Amino acid sequence: MNLVVVSNRVARGMANEPMTGGLAAALLPVVEESGAIWVGSSGRVRDGAHKEPFAEIEALGAGALALLDLPAAHYGGYYEGFANSALWPALHSRTDLIRASREDYLSYREVNAFMARALMRFRKPETAFWIQDYHFLALGAELRDLGVSQPIGFFLHTPWPDRATVGAVPQHRELVTAMLAYDLIGFQTEHDCENFLSYVQSDLGLTVADGVVASRHGISRVAVFPIGIDPEKFAQQAAKAASHPDVSRLRRSLNGEKLAIGVDRLDYSKGLVNRINAFDRMWSLQPSLARTASLLQIATPSRGAIEAYGDLQSELARLVSDVNGRHGEVDWTPIRYLNKGFGQTVLAGLYRTAQVGVVTPLHDGMNLVAKEYVAAQNPADPGVLVLSKFAGAANELDAALLVNPHDIEGMARTIATALSMPLTERRMRWEEMMAKLRASTIQNWFADFVDALQESHADKEASVPLMVEPPTLWPLHSANLGARYH
Repeated sequence: MNLVVVSNRVARGMANEPMTGGLAAALLPVVEESGAIWVGSSGRVRDGAHKEPFAEIEALGAGALALLDLPAAHYGGYYEGFANSALWPALHSRTDLIRASREDYLSYREVNAFMARALMRFRKPETAFWIQDYHFLALGAELRDLGVSQPIGFFLHTPWPDRATVGAVPQHRELVTAMLAYDLIGFQTEHDCENFLSYVQSDLGLTVADGVVASRHGISRVAVFPIGIDPEKFAQQAAKAASHPDVSRLRRSLNGEKLAIGVDRLDYSKGLVNRINAFDRMWSLQPSLARTASLLQIATPSRGAIEAYGDLQSELARLVSDVNGRHGEVDWTPIRYLNKGFGQTVLAGLYRTAQVGVVTPLHDGMNLVAKEYVAAQNPADPGVLVLSKFAGAANELDAALLVNPHDIEGMARTIATALSMPLTERRMRWEEMMAKLRASTIQNWFADFVDALQESHADKEASVPLMVEPPTLWPLHSANLGARYH
């Protein structure tokens, strides 16, 4: 089987490339090992991109990386518009931030159709397509419209919310119906899977049996595939990173004080304001922790053109300044706040340096930073993970100190507990979490999904065609999209 993996963002395999535990960082090692072709955005746009769509194709380990220049006329509406101003807030249960226009939706579908046409150059009889994340919910349907009969799978890296929240997206029925063109639809948690199946039963009126949905596309299997990391490789990286200049400078600057670390994209789903408020409260509740424990918060900027992100960046800068002004001393800064990204090597060393890892999103699909922090620890003297119970990782890493990020005082007290936890308990908790990471690696996740995709496609091929009356919708083909707005 030839596997083609598709995502909006890609990684190039460079150790110094800025990453924060997201999709690209997760996929990189398995693409390098598997020989798959990884297709994604180059980060550039061009007019008339349909004529020469690929900016470059390069080797990536045993596989290849194909970078696509997306059409300039539709990129803004697709990426900053529908994907990140409508879908992202909905998927993270922030309906108050949804900004959805018909024009943005049209651009989203046009880019999905553009990607489908570009993928046809990789289509062979034995090819399977694996589509990643919310940027391409409709890509499977576009491929089917082009006559692709090969296996097509989809994995969502974000949460999938309840029916009412999904319904806040104006085009929700059409999008979910398009998703059912996939042979296999994967989610991070059982809760996400249950929410999706509840939607297709109640809102689309479709039949569901043992996780299999019957629609006009045939049958689609819906299942849970919690994504992992390569813990042994990350542990080795962390041990070697101790001598990296950035890590060495951090260690020297601590002067014996304990360090907590947070590493996130600058996003409202990550609970950054709540986290800073919790540290503020901790130093107020326990003044003895002043000068003995500080926070290094790395917040990598993203989607700065979207108003909600610009507002968040301004709010965090003001909040950090206020907290530092309230608790800081001439020779001690409580919060070191950095608005830039770091490569995986440096991050691994920074994680290992910190006695506490603080991963407190308000809502997250998995959150691989939590797993990376655990893997990076020194087995002889491991740090403590403070983890939001609303991150998908909490289902596996239940030996972490689980918190409710909306409970500021409770989170403050838990962080203080983590900073004073005795070595015996730290080792016990770390060993339990590390065992789970070793049992559910990124390689296992990759192999399990690909095997399930082949099985699901075989089941669809063997099934009797189902006469299921679809909901009343406009045609899915991109050529017809403009008509619905006139």
